[in-house]
Amino acid sequence: MNTKKTYTTSIAAKKMGVSFRTLNRWIALGKIKASQGIPLADGRKLWVWTDADIVHGRKVKTQQQPGQKPKRGKK
Repeated sequence: MNTKKTYTTSIAAKKMGVSFRTLNRWIALGKIKASQGIPLADGRKLWVWTDADIVHGRKVKTQQQPGQKPKRGKK
């Protein structure tokens, strides 16, 4: 029997080295997509991640440029 190991979004995020929120933001921005999305009754999707998806996510992470941080000043 040939079954692929799959992961939840929270586990996939940990394996990619990013937070759950960051991975969800990347999904919303179209930067990354899991191999499978299982539609739920309330209109959301349950993403199922494979090892190949996680490797791709690590590549996406290395391509990210940190944004400019807001300066703290006197009010």
